[in-house]
Amino acid sequence: MALVSSSALLLNAQKGHYAVGAFNVENMEMVQAVIAAGEALNSPLIIQTTPSTLKYAPPALYHAMVASLAVNSSIPVALHLDHGDSFERCCQVIRTGYTSVMIDGSKLSLEDNIAVTKKVVEVATVSAVPVEAELGTVGGKEDSHVVLDKDALYTNPAQAKEFVERTAVSSLAVAIGTAHGFYKGVPKLDFERLEEIVSLVSIPIVLHGGSGIPDEDVQRSIRMGICKVNFATELRWYFTQACRKALGDAEVFDPKVYGKAGRAAVQEFVQQKILICGSDGKA
Repeated sequence: MALVSSSALLLNAQKGHYAVGAFNVENMEMVQAVIAAGEALNSPLIIQTTPSTLKYAPPALYHAMVASLAVNSSIPVALHLDHGDSFERCCQVIRTGYTSVMIDGSKLSLEDNIAVTKKVVEVATVSAVPVEAELGTVGGKEDSHVVLDKDALYTNPAQAKEFVERTAVSSLAVAIGTAHGFYKGVPKLDFERLEEIVSLVSIPIVLHGGSGIPDEDVQRSIRMGICKVNFATELRWYFTQACRKALGDAEVFDPKVYGKAGRAAVQEFVQQKILICGSDGKA
């Protein structure tokens, strides 16, 4: 089917008490792997690219890859801009055909974050594209966006309510103790804070930094109201490790050989996370 909006996917997840996995991709093989995993488990999917990925190749190329595979698939797939770094970037991908965008103003003041988010929502609404925003700062590194652990700020529940009311965003990413990249230890999520946010905010809530969070904590957060879980670092790691292993054979020089190995590794990982999110059979 054609690419779909992430809005319906997340609202269905909210009603059904599961989460939709959102998977960051870097190349054709990863796109193939994510969609194959969704098809194997009959799961809805969100495929994401970050600004640094879009510096590696233009959004039109990623849109063409995802759209061409999605149109021949029976599962709903949304194409999302992850951590949009500017109003202009969001406009660029909307014009390209992305069906979902995130504007990340989390490092700005509350008022500046509200202002840029409202600006993106106004433009995106014309194209019926839902907007995700972030309040509070998730630690770690995502593209050039680096937040030291000591500087990470948890989402204030009361501010979250105000932010959603003033911006009319479709979904909200919250900071409750997760981080981008690999964790140095076991992350400790603030479930009490999440419970309060969910009680005050009616739109779908998003958990960033899903790579490396214990499965039981991901599932607990979903039971409490998380509707979308982002995975990025582990996809890159599994793809690279599989390619390295294939290239250990001195006779291998065909990119299709190690690309196939990387694709299989990513598909296996994505299928595991779909099951953790509980979205299998929900397409």
